[in-house]
Amino acid sequence: MSNPQNFPPRTPWGSLPDVIIHASESAVIQHPCYAAAKSGDTEAAFSLVKETISEDAIKALRVVIGDRNPVLVSAHAFEKFGVNAIPETLSDVLGRYVGWVIDGAVVQTNVVEHTGANGYDRLARQASFNGLIASGKNYVMVDDFIGQGGTLANLKGYIETHGGTVVGATVLTGKPFSAKLALLNDQLDALRKKHGHELEKWWETQFGHGFDRLTQSEARYLERSPDADTIRNKITEAKQAGNRRDQ
Repeated sequence: MSNPQNFPPRTPWGSLPDVIIHASESAVIQHPCYAAAKSGDTEAAFSLVKETISEDAIKALRVVIGDRNPVLVSAHAFEKFGVNAIPETLSDVLGRYVGWVIDGAVVQTNVVEHTGANGYDRLARQASFNGLIASGKNYVMVDDFIGQGGTLANLKGYIETHGGTVVGATVLTGKPFSAKLALLNDQLDALRKKHGHELEKWWETQFGHGFDRLTQSEARYLERSPDADTIRNKITEAKQAGNRRDQ
């Protein structure tokens, strides 16, 4: 599919494994260092990560990746009060544990303000990335949180359209049901059956990809929406509100 409006790219899911989550939301969000880490305090981020990172999750990540020796790439997200320090810190700490190379060159180029946002806001405000990708290299994506998974989906798309291959992902926390990024066929079929192909055509004009590039959680959220008009209206409203905030 062409990308004339420079939409954040998304790529086919292939056999991407589930995202590996280290800790519960309560353990991370209620941690005394969380707010400062989210706003860019690297010392707070280090304390948070060291106290919530999971040895079991690290072992699971090693099993998933095997001997492919990937590059760890984190989502450098802009938040309301600064650049979120948690993803890069988690990447740094993981690198020490597993001995994989850390790449800090890829950055998020826009502010999406997903923290506390509803599902339509998350869908409407898509993260974009920039930075050098090593062609032919395997990558593991690292982030602080997974909700609908759109940020990781767009990071995957950026990496793979620039020659890399994403072989896994890990986050400090998130909802367990969101760990499945790759869209299941039955969920895709249910979404298309409920809302029809006209909505999918409209979606392509808004985001540059069809429903098959949605995450499992994004597709589930849309499929549970009352009707196609609700989706169009909510997405349009969220985009307009975001544009006003950017002015």
